[in-house]
Amino acid sequence: MPHTSVVIDTAFVWSALGGDPALLSRVSAVERPGALPARLPVREAARACVGACALAAAELGARRAGGGGVPRVRVDDGAVATAFVSERHLLVGGRAPENFAPLSRFWRTADGWVRTHANYPHHRARLIAALGLAQDPEPGPGALAAALAERSAREVEETVYAAGGLAVALRTPGEWAEHEQAAALRSRPLVEFARLDASPARVLPPVGRHPLLPAAGLRVLDLTRVVAGPVATRTLALLGADVLRVDPPWLPELPDQHADTGFGKRSARLDLEADRGTFEELLAAADVVVTGYRPGALDRFGLTPRALARRRPGVVVAQLSAWGAYGPWDGRRGFDSLVQVATGIAAVEGTQGRPGALPAQALDHGSGYLLAAGVLRALTDRTDEGGSRLVRVALARTAAWLLEGGTGRADVPGVPGAAEVPPGPWLAETDSPLGGLRYVLPPVEFADGPRDWARPPGSWGSDPARWA
Repeated sequence: MPHTSVVIDTAFVWSALGGDPALLSRVSAVERPGALPARLPVREAARACVGACALAAAELGARRAGGGGVPRVRVDDGAVATAFVSERHLLVGGRAPENFAPLSRFWRTADGWVRTHANYPHHRARLIAALGLAQDPEPGPGALAAALAERSAREVEETVYAAGGLAVALRTPGEWAEHEQAAALRSRPLVEFARLDASPARVLPPVGRHPLLPAAGLRVLDLTRVVAGPVATRTLALLGADVLRVDPPWLPELPDQHADTGFGKRSARLDLEADRGTFEELLAAADVVVTGYRPGALDRFGLTPRALARRRPGVVVAQLSAWGAYGPWDGRRGFDSLVQVATGIAAVEGTQGRPGALPAQALDHGSGYLLAAGVLRALTDRTDEGGSRLVRVALARTAAWLLEGGTGRADVPGVPGAAEVPPGPWLAETDSPLGGLRYVLPPVEFADGPRDWARPPGSWGSDPARWA
């Protein structure tokens, strides 16, 4: 059966983070009923993720500033809603990006619906090959639709995944609740914490208050891709961390996606196998390592949490995955849109027999802020108790939490009271190595805290693989 109903609010998330409940009095919210309209409580979940992240930042900042009380946190639904669709507001040189490729969408099958993801060239090639269309180098949507219409949704899912591609059959929440992967995640917390060793407490140097940068001086090794992980590290960069994103040279990122999530960071390319010495030098000075690849994908490079802690005692390891680190789907690739389909969210948000989608990639963005919040809380706890720390977040677990909040909301599009919140107050412009950018300001806000990133994104992979 699906999870029982829970309250979707900042207090729930703050409790999941192990935070002091007395600090919740420092949080205030500006509620805007028209933000992120959906049947599921997306607006409340987004507000809770960002609010808890801002409170975790304020808590760590107060500790490093020498006391004086935790700064007040303000969460504005308008800022949050705009940030959760930041990729839609991005302009690069006046040009709007393409967020989904033509073959990334819902398709009819012989017995239902399936959703594919083919934004990356290698995923597109595997999808086409799995469906027997490899003889046509550029098959259009019509050819793909015809191939899918002859098969069952579950057959497509298994065939495409076996070929290394991405396709997921539409399920209802009840069907997903009976799936082995849902069962594997059911007992897991929204944000999972573990202590990896008994290394001594690491005292962080003090910081000033104008602006208050809770992560100043910290070095974050960013091994993430796509949206959720980069949102987490983009947030840590906002808070003052030196974030170095490292990608394999042969696996290019989508340029517009990199631009949207690259604020505040530097970006380098590094072959972890051929240039292991450089990576070990980076790790030796890192405070946080964030990974966003499917569980096990980086193990052969010695990047398991405990292996990292042995080589860098006191490190905080943060892991983001689509389906979680447990269960039969733990090693599968996945994206926000596909997790919505598998877990039943697309069925809940559908209309007139067609599957739907959340008003934002809310699993990605929400999980990103949850992961950043988990890192900040781990840093605070480590200051008191020592120990290397592990923080885990999964899109599928975030989806389950959202579904736990119930499906009875009335502020869906077309219903009175669901007027869209204008994004203007939370948009800004800047010059960058990529050209002129229009972008969304960060929604994480607390007294004396930063209001914008210290640097715009640069070109993907253009920085040296070393700390600033």
